[in-house]
Amino acid sequence: MENRKDQKINCDMKTDLNLLLECLKYQMGHPASQKEVLVTIYSVCQQNSAACDYFREIGGLMFVWNLAKSQLHSLVQEAALFTLGGLAENNVFCQQMLCTAELFEDLRTFLTNKNSSMNLKRMSVYVLLVLVSNNNRGQTYVRESGCLDILLHLFRVIPSESQMNLFDHKIDQYHLWSSVCSNLCACVNNPQNARTQNFFISIGGLAVLDELLLKLIHGSLVNNTNIKLAIVVTKTLDACIADNASVGIHLPKYNIVPNLLKLLSYNILDSGERFSIILTLGHCTEVCEENQYTLVKNNGLPLMIQALAEMQDDELNKAATFVLQNCKQMSKIIFILISVFKITWTGT
Repeated sequence: MENRKDQKINCDMKTDLNLLLECLKYQMGHPASQKEVLVTIYSVCQQNSAACDYFREIGGLMFVWNLAKSQLHSLVQEAALFTLGGLAENNVFCQQMLCTAELFEDLRTFLTNKNSSMNLKRMSVYVLLVLVSNNNRGQTYVRESGCLDILLHLFRVIPSESQMNLFDHKIDQYHLWSSVCSNLCACVNNPQNARTQNFFISIGGLAVLDELLLKLIHGSLVNNTNIKLAIVVTKTLDACIADNASVGIHLPKYNIVPNLLKLLSYNILDSGERFSIILTLGHCTEVCEENQYTLVKNNGLPLMIQALAEMQDDELNKAATFVLQNCKQMSKIIFILISVFKITWTGT
């Protein structure tokens, strides 16, 4: 009985998708109607991998992509990209079919076209995100197509154009910027991809992260909102350096460790935000003695000990212990040097 019910549901789903695809083709001159059909297709396929796969098999996936490329109506383009993102997110075969050099080039065009609406850019970033997530091939295409460069550019310029007031006055730009941050994390670390991490650094990624973090946590711009944005930057930074020993040699060029310690000193942070900062400090100091020295010199160890003493959070405690373990040898060396200097100075 249950099997028959499942078969009927499956049959109804296929009928619905066939009708929706025909309706989409029939409404070519009516962008508002096409948008409604696309949103309905997204709803039918949401969290339903079988529906996504069937829609791909009947040619729906490529038809929707052609709609996105048509550039006749921005309304339809946005809805088509939204639907493509949903299909790729819920079905690996859809993700792999869309994962082509041509598609990444088209997405790059959408992101760089000055006539593209904010929403079209957001939807383009969304499609990029689902194509690179858990997909090494997507990470390669995002690097080779120049899309990673564009994402880094957006990451840098959006806060500046908004005068760092993304939450208060530019909520649409904040949504785009937030999506860009998620995308950068996925490009370099979902899964972890050392080659893309190194490429990101080679195009100035660490410099941009350092510059933005500095602006958010120092001077007249410091407020609760910008502290929250600084946490997002910190998480992005962590994704770009984690599990990659070769990154360590680049970190001392920037003021990242002192800036993270400054951010950690603000008392408005919750335990999750403190965890993100401390974990990033752990990855900064894991293989870089210069960063270990910088952390110790800037009184980072007392902050780690304070976190262990005050916070009843296992994950946060593990992160603080991680930093302390990284800096254990360095703190011993500094203690010995201070002792030698003291003896030399006093003669005792």
